[in-house]
Amino acid sequence: MNETKLDWDDLRLFLAVARDGGLAAATGATGKSAPTLGRRILMLERQLGCELFLRHARGYELTAQGQELLQKATEIEGRILSVIQDAPGRGIPVIKISAGTWVTHMLCAALPELVGQTSVKLRFIASDDIADIGRREALIGVRNKRPEGPGLAGRRIGRVRFATYATSNKVRIWARVIGQTPSARWVQDNTSGAPAIEVTDPRNALDLTLAGETKALLPTFIGRRFDTLKQLSDPIEELDHDQWLVTHHEDRFVPEVRTVIDRTFEVLKRTCTAQ
Repeated sequence: MNETKLDWDDLRLFLAVARDGGLAAATGATGKSAPTLGRRILMLERQLGCELFLRHARGYELTAQGQELLQKATEIEGRILSVIQDAPGRGIPVIKISAGTWVTHMLCAALPELVGQTSVKLRFIASDDIADIGRREALIGVRNKRPEGPGLAGRRIGRVRFATYATSNKVRIWARVIGQTPSARWVQDNTSGAPAIEVTDPRNALDLTLAGETKALLPTFIGRRFDTLKQLSDPIEELDHDQWLVTHHEDRFVPEVRTVIDRTFEVLKRTCTAQ
């Protein structure tokens, strides 16, 4: 085999196909589609000048040369993992969690439960902009729809609902958030003639409402968190949506990340779904 100028990413894909026994089975571990994997394996075979797999209807079977490469690639993988594990600062991984204002609020309140005895650093990214998990802008994301795209894994948390809240039904002034989220647009569209105080941060709408100055459209999981708030309206059905916990397929198998994923799911399942 001509083994010069081998790309580790090609070897990584080869290992996945060899271990999983086929292209379709390796898509989840690699984040690549079956056709892409097929092309990459074919290019690797051409580069090495040998046939690595026998193609069967039931899957891919290693040839003798494929078995030889599997042994060598496994040794290379072990050396790479050893370098990563011995790298300075690896001891405490940074786990970035991307979510909107209200979910981040609930996660911060549950910090001891999220961390427990696990040695991790959490970084909360509170934003209505969606972080690209595929490019590792975040390791965990909370989204309002099922994840789409290669390499992403999702778990449905539950249903989120919105209603109007205030400290009294006598409050007439709205807290109107300037933004493009569905809830912000609903308030803008349905309260255009009402007196309002405009804010750029949803948390400020809650602050004004808790102070008794305004009423606000809030997720029901936020509204029921505060005893002083009264629910003034039925849930607004057009704003109902499912909530999903999204991770990258590969990252979710890192032990520390997996622990935080599971704890985050349990916290949100308990605190942020409709009741």
